[in-house]
Amino acid sequence: MFVSFFPHPKLFFSSAAAWSLFLVLVWFSGGDAMGSAIGLGLPAPDTPPIIGITVLWSKPFLWFYIYFTLGVLIFYAFWRWYAPHPWQNWSILVTAVILFLIYFNVQVSVAVNNWYGPFFDYVQGLMSGTGQSTAGEFYQGAASFAWLALVGMNVSVINAFIVSHWIFRWRTAMNSYFMAYWTELRHIEGASQRIQEDTMRFSQIMEDLGSSFVQSIMTLIAFLPVMIGLQAHITELPIVGEVPQPLVLAALFWCLFGTVAVMVAGMKLPGLQFRNQRVEAAYRKELVYGEDHDDRAKPEITVALFDNVRKNYFRLYFHYIYFNVVRYTYLQADNIFSFIILGPSLVAHKITFGALNQISNAFGRVTGSLQFLLNSWSTIVELQSVHKRLRAFEATLQGAPLPEIDRHYLEREQAGVRPEDQPAH
Repeated sequence: MFVSFFPHPKLFFSSAAAWSLFLVLVWFSGGDAMGSAIGLGLPAPDTPPIIGITVLWSKPFLWFYIYFTLGVLIFYAFWRWYAPHPWQNWSILVTAVILFLIYFNVQVSVAVNNWYGPFFDYVQGLMSGTGQSTAGEFYQGAASFAWLALVGMNVSVINAFIVSHWIFRWRTAMNSYFMAYWTELRHIEGASQRIQEDTMRFSQIMEDLGSSFVQSIMTLIAFLPVMIGLQAHITELPIVGEVPQPLVLAALFWCLFGTVAVMVAGMKLPGLQFRNQRVEAAYRKELVYGEDHDDRAKPEITVALFDNVRKNYFRLYFHYIYFNVVRYTYLQADNIFSFIILGPSLVAHKITFGALNQISNAFGRVTGSLQFLLNSWSTIVELQSVHKRLRAFEATLQGAPLPEIDRHYLEREQAGVRPEDQPAH
């Protein structure tokens, strides 16, 4: 699954993580100021922050773009020398482009959050009658947000286009790799479906989870300092009272609570999803045989096979009831949690309208990044089931035992148990 697209996957991913960590540490240890050597240094401490789209091509940002590019090229050059791979342009360079576009959109979100404060304080002044303005000034402030939104939208569209091609390249690599060993793999139940469909689903889910994880990390790195700076407005938390770093502690507690609750509620789902693919494959396989053989796909056989499909789906639906109750209850409560913790400060008149919007947005971004497992649990469940199916290929090629459930069905098939008698659970 990985060796087809990445060179020496274990070493590759560990080196990518180590190199990324090194670059981050260098950046936050003074690397951000090194751009002054080429005239792209940090602004003076008393310089007011840039509000609006121009921040995205300010000197510190231009220096980061150069720094990121140099880091990627060094990593690419090492792997091109150490272990050349036919897909390394896509697995390294295009992956880096995708990561950069994710980072860029995170910075657009930070720029929007910085816009919230002065603009909504300005709106509050207009609403209370304490501020004077013209319609032109109002629309100019609104246009600042519009430009940021327009850039963010178009970058997202470009990223989605690149990601679509990246996913298909990975599928192509897996397809070519497995088809080269087709004679050894064809005996595995549903081998055609696993190559034709599961390779696409695996690459798509891995990209979705990977990009979501990276975006969560980048969002956390970008917004955590913002939230720490804004919590000067917060004096205490409900029930708890005064505590150090109140917003950070509230975010960590809330996300940990939700993640544990959803993981416990969804423990049974991966196995059920895998068995669901199993009974669907058995039913589809019999129908395919029935297209060419008159003695296959008889009504009594297809009825029994579809009954297995029905039983497994109904069992899956049942377990999703309490999983969704837990998940959606938490997500609904998440919509108002930031307002609850801001309650004492709002009542004490210590937060302006602009600060309220900034804190709520930053808090939501931080909690959203910490809720990666919670938001991705259904996708992780699907990935586990697809991985189990493709793992049978790798086990066969490596001479290792098949996964337990594949051994179970293979043993029953060798013992003469008919497909319609294979259990759905």
